Amino acid sequence: MPFDGITSMRDALTAGQVTSASLVLASLERIEATQGTLNAFRCVRAEAALAEAEDADRRLAAGERLPLLGVPVAVKDDTDVAGLPTRFGCAGDIPPATADGEAVRRLRAAGAVVVGKTNSCELGQWPFTEGPAFGATRNPWNTDHTPGGSSGGSAAAVAAGLVPAALGSDGAGSIRIPAAWTHLVGIKPQRGRVSVHPYTDCFEGLTVNGPLARTVADAALLLDAASGPHPSERHHPAPIDASAAARREPGRLRIALAWRSAFTATHNPLHPGIRRAVTDLAEALARLGHTVEEARPRYGLIGLSFLPRATAGIAAYADRHPDPSLLDPRTRSATRTGRRLAGRVLRAARAREAHQHRRIGALFDTYDVLLTPTTAAPPPRIGTFDALPAWRTDLTMAAACPYAWPWNVLGWPGVNVPAGFTPDALPVGAQLLGPAGSEERLISLAAQLEADRKWHERTPPGDHR
Repeated sequence: MPFDGITSMRDALTAGQVTSASLVLASLERIEATQGTLNAFRCVRAEAALAEAEDADRRLAAGERLPLLGVPVAVKDDTDVAGLPTRFGCAGDIPPATADGEAVRRLRAAGAVVVGKTNSCELGQWPFTEGPAFGATRNPWNTDHTPGGSSGGSAAAVAAGLVPAALGSDGAGSIRIPAAWTHLVGIKPQRGRVSVHPYTDCFEGLTVNGPLARTVADAALLLDAASGPHPSERHHPAPIDASAAARREPGRLRIALAWRSAFTATHNPLHPGIRRAVTDLAEALARLGHTVEEARPRYGLIGLSFLPRATAGIAAYADRHPDPSLLDPRTRSATRTGRRLAGRVLRAARAREAHQHRRIGALFDTYDVLLTPTTAAPPPRIGTFDALPAWRTDLTMAAACPYAWPWNVLGWPGVNVPAGFTPDALPVGAQLLGPAGSEERLISLAAQLEADRKWHERTPPGDHR
């Protein structure tokens, strides 16, 4: 079925109730049928994926068992897949990758069949997935709206049932924002949990890879399969068992509810539908036995650390492009800023991280989890940002999405959970945020909420299959 998850697919494959070839073929057919409407994929590995599925079926018949053997998944097009270009939302003649990125290597080692690469906005900068290189990716819940970004293709693919789960990346909320706007679970793991190799220290440490799925168990399973650093990477967090955490009760927790975002020099009014949805979620947490209190994290001027790191990351990617003149003018503007802020300013921004850990981390001396809205606004309409210059794009997206990016500066984990819908039926989300290495607690809490609210039972209207 289109909305089966990777956990149920794995179990059905193991029991011999279904073949990998049939699952992969069905996924490829749904991708092809929706490409003209949703436009979730940048490239599809139809022939190779079917061959890998047939091989998986032979291995399953011989008794081999792996966590994802024969299960179809997708990865975002900022991640290397051998033989395919890593375009990352860009136009131009991009050469194919010669090897899998470490996260893809680990997914393949777990037996997953990568059916294709999903759309991203140009160099992952924006909370929308639109651009001249590939067009607009649309939200399955309402195709007049964006699924978010920059992992919008992965989110649209999972929300529409094209694949059961997908890998995305998050440098300023790029997993959590599209998860919120497409009614999915999205996990931004601890920095270093899932490798970004060969793009070591991606976006000056802001960006991590992580899963998008319809259920916590599926997101946890994909996280476990993809986790593990490349030996050359600097961050090697202690291993976790996310799947076990999804089956475990979280215990009674102290939860801080924060409405105010970090300072962005923009007006960030919280949409009343999002406030109602997050309030309902907080009340559900209290009913489940947790202590929920309003609090205010001491963010300080954390944006002064984010800007140099983000723009330096854009500049590094832009400099690798074979023809930078093809890049969006807003990308070229960010590249110039990144070059101006490199050197001493960038080093100072990174040096501030330890102080930021102490200041913001003081919240966790009193509380176990921080709950915030994931975004201040519901998903914008397609084309909202089309005619905006760079500075207007930045201000508009900062106003819509002021809540997610501080956790990228800190490098700490966060989980988006579906919070509900606005009165006009657009999905919105809430973040469960924690200190370093707290994925298991956040995942356990998310699973408890899912069992109570059963968000996975609601699927997009219409037929995007």
